Amino acid sequence: MVVQETLRPVLKISLIVLVCVGLLTPYIYFENNFPYIARVNLTSGKIPPGSALTILQITDFHNWRPDDRHEKLLDQIRALRPDVIVITGDLVDRKTADFTNAWYFAKELVKINPHTYFVYGNHEWANKRLKIFAIGLKDCGVIILNNEHAVYSLGQLTVNICGVNDPVTWRANPDKATAGINPDLFTVLLAHAPSVIKRPAVGRADLVLCGHTHGGQIRLPLIGAVWASNQGLFPAYDKGVYQIAPHTTLYVDSGLGTGVLPIRFLDRSQISLLTVTHKQ
Repeated sequence: MVVQETLRPVLKISLIVLVCVGLLTPYIYFENNFPYIARVNLTSGKIPPGSALTILQITDFHNWRPDDRHEKLLDQIRALRPDVIVITGDLVDRKTADFTNAWYFAKELVKINPHTYFVYGNHEWANKRLKIFAIGLKDCGVIILNNEHAVYSLGQLTVNICGVNDPVTWRANPDKATAGINPDLFTVLLAHAPSVIKRPAVGRADLVLCGHTHGGQIRLPLIGAVWASNQGLFPAYDKGVYQIAPHTTLYVDSGLGTGVLPIRFLDRSQISLLTVTHKQ
């Protein structure tokens, strides 16, 4: 009788845990596999009146494999008709050996818009087949910005698009990436991780686009991310828009894939559409 009385609370707790897991499993599956489009509206005096710049940001893909080979997501991107597409690192995992999935997705993005830019993340650098991956990515038509910049023009709108190598592995060189740019033009800086903002040259950018944090993957109401890579507990830059200087805005996208823990909670996978218009 004593044994039975002792087991009853344990059985009740076990039953509650099983019920919670059963309820959360479909929710977590939804958060991981059904991305939404985060829409962000910004303004800048460097954007000509009547013009607008739309940037589609994709980050931390981590060789993400939905059941439909990305077709639904690609259809959504086609409908958005962004001016440029940017991929801010970790398109593959450190252990990815077959790049077919990532190359397919990248090639389809280039078909949607040839102005598709990429910067390396820490997982690319940790992958032993990085050179092969990079060659294939270039063959797909993706523009790799390795501490360098490009100039994008559409009508009366001209912008600098700068890209740095991975800040996590100390390969980022914002000075080199922004060298020679026209400071009168709106400048976008692509970097895998928000730690890049510690570098003074980042102040030359009007908009810094990053990923890496995955939004923390597990978030709490009113608190946000519990933990993020390279920032630790309760990170300062986990997800969203941050004004880091009078003329420099940081945006951190929480991305599509996951890290070691394949769970997202209150942190649905996403891509972002940023629209920058003229500021009066």
